[in-house]
Amino acid sequence: MVARERRTFPPPAAEPVGDGGPAEAASFVAEAVAELAVMARRHRLETLGFLLDMAQLEAKEQVRSRLLRSTQ
Repeated sequence: MVARERRTFPPPAAEPVGDGGPAEAASFVAEAVAELAVMARRHRLETLGFLLDMAQLEAKEQVRSRLLRSTQ
């Protein structure tokens, strides 16, 4: 059995984040799950495709709401 590394969220302050912030992370997630949804549907995994579409919608909403807040 292989021991798993325990991760804490959010990462400890000693770990550099370097991911561009929440809006960029949400944008990346939106793109990634869109590709996964296509793959799921290609293999007739319709429910999984639907759930991935919902994840994409939520990620896009996060980006949109953060952009709105930053322009106010």
